[in-house]
Amino acid sequence: MPVNISSLLNDLDRLPTFQVFGNVSAVQGLLIEVAGIQNNLSIGDRCNIHARDGRKVVAEVVGFRDGKALLMPYGALEGIGIGCRAEIGEAVPSIFPDETWLGRVVNSFGKPIDDHGPLGSGPEGYPIKATPPPSHTRKRVGGKIDLGVRAVNTFTTCCHGQRMGIFAGSGVGKSTILSMMARYTSADVTVVGLVGERGREAREFIEDDLGADGLKRSVVVVSTSDEPPLMRRQAAYVTMAVAEYFRDQGKNVLCLMDSVTRFAMAQREISLSAGEPPASKGYTPAVFAELPKLLERAGPGPKRKGSITGLFTVLVEGDDHNEPISDAVRGILDGHVVLDRAIAERGRYPALNVLRSISRTMPGCNTDDQNAVVNRARKFISTYEDIAELIRLGAYRRGTNPDVDEAMLYYPKIEEFLRQGKGDHSDLATCYRTLTEILKPQAVADQPEQAAGRQAPPRVAPLRMAPRPPAGAAQQTVVRPPAR
Repeated sequence: MPVNISSLLNDLDRLPTFQVFGNVSAVQGLLIEVAGIQNNLSIGDRCNIHARDGRKVVAEVVGFRDGKALLMPYGALEGIGIGCRAEIGEAVPSIFPDETWLGRVVNSFGKPIDDHGPLGSGPEGYPIKATPPPSHTRKRVGGKIDLGVRAVNTFTTCCHGQRMGIFAGSGVGKSTILSMMARYTSADVTVVGLVGERGREAREFIEDDLGADGLKRSVVVVSTSDEPPLMRRQAAYVTMAVAEYFRDQGKNVLCLMDSVTRFAMAQREISLSAGEPPASKGYTPAVFAELPKLLERAGPGPKRKGSITGLFTVLVEGDDHNEPISDAVRGILDGHVVLDRAIAERGRYPALNVLRSISRTMPGCNTDDQNAVVNRARKFISTYEDIAELIRLGAYRRGTNPDVDEAMLYYPKIEEFLRQGKGDHSDLATCYRTLTEILKPQAVADQPEQAAGRQAPPRVAPLRMAPRPPAGAAQQTVVRPPAR
């Protein structure tokens, strides 16, 4: 394979001119105590620890105690003991992305893991833990972005630079809806962060869900659930750093992260190991401090640069949408998409709950006609679901309430509109045009009862009256037998 001379020269320029080292003084749990270099370290710095088996384990400073530095490793602790050498590493951990990263899969250090050879190295480093752009330097959100999913495009329309959360329990379809967005979006570049992903599903997501067409304009960052918490947390930071690089190239970036909850869990493990007390359901204050630092990095970029449209999944524990992480993330982001387990159980995917989902850029990004269509559809869904139980039991009688009759007519059509397979792509214009056609006013009385999910009552022949005899005609007396 040919050697990239420019990348090699960039790597040589970044080599340190000298090294400072100390020694491991204790190992307890996931923490490593290092003495001798504590005055040269600060929170977030890295050290390279030489294990007895010849490995070099990267560790990060997470605290200080009794005049010693507390480090947490990015790898296994086997082979690390008292007296092992600890060298100070790079002060500001950075990655050096470039255009050749498109179509590649990397780990939490920005190293390739897809067996396609080495990655290119850009001339400028992007800090892994960067600060968000100042608010007064940012542009406003741009025009609408096509995400390729009918339910999201229509009922929770998203704009360039917006940040949305996808809230759902396990097994409700978060990864599937993310793969559809990555494959069909109109964004220039897609950056996918799989944080704490199941090892078995990572390759399936890349090859089956994302596919070759989606991968060729994407960068995928993978950290599996068996890796140390620092690796899982850093996967989220690296995802944002890669997105920031393409944003600075003037591109509109779609950043998909699955999931913010696993990022928070990794931060909780780190904080508890460092001795921080828990605050809410085991989550430490550092978790709630790190969430806005991560999520605010997405959004509109500075002037003359692109934007990062962020969609972050939140794994709702126990289907409780008011648990601490869900509540905190919902307050930071610009809208939320709720995937409902009850909808998934009846076989409609994506299982988006229209009434509980909201985009904070709507209705400002839509025309008056588009807003009227969406509001009318929402009204039909709300009206039907308020009385759905009575309809299923057969307790509602058609004609009792005209609004309910109209909702019963349109609800099955709206449900069919929301249903979409993984291989089905719908652009923004088609979504609104299709929904408008579905909701054209129709006479409810002319529709068959099957539209409401019930059978039509049997038709009864009209009662025919016997003709009245002419005046003066003889009356025929009818003698009835006595009642028994």
